[in-house]
Amino acid sequence: MSQLALAHSSRSHPRNATRKLLLVGQPNVGKSLLFTRLTNRYATVSNYPGTTVEITSALAEFEGEIREVVDTPGTNTLAPQSNEERVTLDLLVDAHEADVVQVGDIGNLRRTLLLSLQLTEHEVPFTLCLNMSDEPHGHVVDVAALADLVGVPVVATSALRRWNIEKLKRHAIRPARSHVRIPYPEAVEQAIASMNGVSRAEALAIICSGDEVALAGAVAETRLRTADEIIAKVTTSERITRSRDTLGALCMHRVWGWPILALVLYTAWLFVGKLGAGTFVDFLEKTLFANYINPWATALIDFIAPFSFIHNLLVGEYGVVTMALTYAIAIILPVVVTFFTLFGILEDSGYLPRLAVMLHRTFRRMGLNGKAVLPMVLGLGCDTMATLTTRILESTKERVIVTILLALGVPCSAQLGVIMAMLGRLSLTAGAIWLSVTLATIFLVGYLAAKVVRGDSSDFIIEIPPMRVPRLSNIAIKVLARTEWYLKEAVPLFILGTLLLYVLDATHLLSIIQRALAPIVVGGLGLPAESANAFVIGFLRRDYGAAGLYTMQRGGALNANQTVIALTVISLFIPCVANLLVMIRERGMRTALAISAFIIAYAFGIGVVMNAAFRFFSVTLT
Repeated sequence: MSQLALAHSSRSHPRNATRKLLLVGQPNVGKSLLFTRLTNRYATVSNYPGTTVEITSALAEFEGEIREVVDTPGTNTLAPQSNEERVTLDLLVDAHEADVVQVGDIGNLRRTLLLSLQLTEHEVPFTLCLNMSDEPHGHVVDVAALADLVGVPVVATSALRRWNIEKLKRHAIRPARSHVRIPYPEAVEQAIASMNGVSRAEALAIICSGDEVALAGAVAETRLRTADEIIAKVTTSERITRSRDTLGALCMHRVWGWPILALVLYTAWLFVGKLGAGTFVDFLEKTLFANYINPWATALIDFIAPFSFIHNLLVGEYGVVTMALTYAIAIILPVVVTFFTLFGILEDSGYLPRLAVMLHRTFRRMGLNGKAVLPMVLGLGCDTMATLTTRILESTKERVIVTILLALGVPCSAQLGVIMAMLGRLSLTAGAIWLSVTLATIFLVGYLAAKVVRGDSSDFIIEIPPMRVPRLSNIAIKVLARTEWYLKEAVPLFILGTLLLYVLDATHLLSIIQRALAPIVVGGLGLPAESANAFVIGFLRRDYGAAGLYTMQRGGALNANQTVIALTVISLFIPCVANLLVMIRERGMRTALAISAFIIAYAFGIGVVMNAAFRFFSVTLT
């Protein structure tokens, strides 16, 4: 029996007191933002029963009626190929107990209608929401004509501009079944008729996910032709500028895409490395904290509680104020804000999917496809969140490989900012060595993992949104939300790490750990003994460890050679405890611990090799 049939027969969901409203649609159609506009209140995030797939829900009022709005995982088809698509299908199985709103991109009406036709075949009543209606897309859609032709309510919206949200609320609770019927070729109809005990929609899903390529192709071709016939009747062309289309094509070009990528990276270095990690950090650390906050805090603590224990705990060498807050606010926060701002611009502009297309050939050599670029780019923001997004990859093999690469060679935004600040004080050669070793690690380990990890790679299918001019308000919302997440998630760990160092120092265990690690840190890596502190607390947060190295460099404790070695090791070091917990949750305890053990050995091994090479070839960096 098919997965669809099993879903119908084996899942039993009790009727809830509050009727659900499901938002269904392909990825990158603005579904999550629309969810925010409809609910405008605290959302609950939970795992769908029996899976690790997260779904978001919140209560909202529609014409005086309360609905539990559910933001379902993005799906391209109702013949599921991934866990996320299976969850969406399972939710739709009980669509008779819910109102369904299909969210689509009005700029890609054909793709939107392909999912509409599948909802029609499943006899699901739905309302069609054509989102992103404020953007130029080359055609004008007659919404009323489309509603008459398809037979369901159709509302054009812009979640970004909050346009027509109230109208959508009125129609969302009055869905209808579409009256479109698709006449398939005789061979497909015969195959459907031969499947006893399953519905027509289930039979079509079996055909689309089966081994009969000719039949699956006939189904896809018929659906495309039907969608095109509808589009021809409800759209008229309009003239729009082609400059953005040209730029979008150049971003994916196998030749011109690389200079554009180099320009993006150079801009990131100037904005994050120079402005964020340079100008802003210098002001907060040297002016605000060094001249005002830390002296005032020291004076206040000594006045209120003139005890050495309290003094050392709060404003001493490992003090909560002088170390934890200084690191978290003065050193890391400016880097986080500037990185999230840059990332928001790239995200809103539509560049990231084009980067995935351009790097597809390179990633294919590692057993991956271009989709792997997205979680790895997200890893530059936070490896923990990026590990969760590996769910967008279809095969287990791809998820395991990307999890390894994220944990090993992709520094998070805060750590990357500190690294860039430290490299900014060195020569271009020093920076090139760090970058070359890190990139070589990613490709070497990825290539070897593709040979070792069992399983098949998936096909590369990705939606390319139009190039857009990023909106300041949208970027500001994202930056504020992500910064709030950083402050809630990171600052407590910084304080915990500082307290741990304080306890280790007070009990003299820190010196014992330094002596235990001396053969590796001092003898193998050629670093000062106190740099072991960075690796100890780096497990709590890698950016915290990097901040410790940053302080040592500023104090003259690390020369250029030692800085490059230390940065390479901390970049490749074991992920923070939060990322480790997510790895255990996503990949399992055994796999996560194996990955962590490999990373520790590899990171220190690379550092030892670099130190030996520098000495053998008499390399002296500046």
